Amino acid sequence: MRPAFGVAKPMHVLTPQSHQKSIPQDDSDALPASLLDSIPTVQIPSPHGRNADAMARLADRMNTDHVADSEQGFDTSIHRIKEQVLPQLLERVDPEAAAALTKDELAEEFRPIIMEVLAELKLTLNRREQFALEKVLVDELLGLGPLEELINDPDISDIMVNGPDQTYIEKKGKLQIAPIKFRDEEHLFQIAQRIVNKVGRRVDQTTPLADARLPDGSRVNVIVPPLSLRGTAISIRKFSAKPITLDNLRDWAAMDEKMCTALKIAGACRFNIVISGGTGSGKTTMLNALSKMIDPGERVLTIEDAAELRLQQPHWLPLETRPANLEGQGEITIGDLVKNALRMRPDRIILGEIRGAECFDLLAAMNTGHDGSMCTLHSNSPRECLGRMENMILMGDIKIPKEAISKQIADSVDLIVQVKRLRDGSRRVTNITEVIGMEGEVIVTQELFKFEYVSEDHDGKIIGEYKSMGLRPYTLEKARGFGFDQALLEACL
Repeated sequence: MRPAFGVAKPMHVLTPQSHQKSIPQDDSDALPASLLDSIPTVQIPSPHGRNADAMARLADRMNTDHVADSEQGFDTSIHRIKEQVLPQLLERVDPEAAAALTKDELAEEFRPIIMEVLAELKLTLNRREQFALEKVLVDELLGLGPLEELINDPDISDIMVNGPDQTYIEKKGKLQIAPIKFRDEEHLFQIAQRIVNKVGRRVDQTTPLADARLPDGSRVNVIVPPLSLRGTAISIRKFSAKPITLDNLRDWAAMDEKMCTALKIAGACRFNIVISGGTGSGKTTMLNALSKMIDPGERVLTIEDAAELRLQQPHWLPLETRPANLEGQGEITIGDLVKNALRMRPDRIILGEIRGAECFDLLAAMNTGHDGSMCTLHSNSPRECLGRMENMILMGDIKIPKEAISKQIADSVDLIVQVKRLRDGSRRVTNITEVIGMEGEVIVTQELFKFEYVSEDHDGKIIGEYKSMGLRPYTLEKARGFGFDQALLEACL
């Protein structure tokens, strides 16, 4: 007999422990045993369990002994032999003559001398060990010593030397210790001097800071004692030998298809773009990728402290600042170069990074017929980026009201591209924001795209989604002048 309307039958909750016992008392409603067995067991995580797991991870980190393992294996034995061979080799070689040879020529000249030294030291090496020893010795005399093998590894993006005994590298977004060491502090200091001397700069106790670059365009920063307490520190930011395009970034999940299309149009339609992000987030890579969209017929000038941009455009002239000499004279700043660049008939002016009052000079260039200018700066969000630009101008000697500065920024900048390096090592475009104008004393912006965090997988890889906000772009009129208005509208909606 069916129960009367409004009379509820007791609900039997199927729990992992009791689902087979929770059989309805009315046999007519009973489920077959085979169906009961097929009901999946759902494990609902307890908040207390999640908290305990999180606290356990904290305890593991607290109790971990962060001591790097000592290097072992083939490379270690070669370096030990090198320490024995090098002093005697230097006694038999004229340094000036060696410096005039190429690496291959020097290796040929060294081979019989190395065999002679090994015989004196009563060391027997096989063919593989001999070639490895030759390479290490040649790198020591003509190259950058232990750093050479790291610089030649395409998978390494950053090299951080923290004194002679500790070097870290970044591979695929993760930091790990490198299996190299320098002989002593003097050896490391000589390598640092060799790097900066090649670009006409110097580093010593009177000028303990230096920015430089390697022949392949990699950026180098050197800081020496007394400022560095653990010995000479060298930071090298490597750049890919193969040019990176916006399509590459899309394929690597740094953005989605619509964002990629919008950025291509922004680069081609001469939008004034500011690329904002933290250290190592990929600002310079994004700027290099955007440069691919510049018309080949345009004249582009880049201005940097240490030239590292590698624009993918034929008519490109890089300019670099110059530090003061020993007497404190002769310094050429970014601001000086921006003012001079305006007399060089540029179509676009690109600043590698703005840090101070030169921001005003760039805004002036954007407002005086140099549409399509770009720059990078450090900030954590598009709104903070605008605030930093205001503060940088106020740091200078220009006496302008804050309201006028804000209006200048609102009139000049079209787009802010926010890039970020997430905790799993991946680099993403997290926001693409338009600067619309002023409303009272506030700069008004609208967000076209953003990246939203969803979760992470078992390996700690962050899972998220790129969202188009569905807004009509304010820069549509500018895109119409180049015939890209419909494409931009479709990408943003």
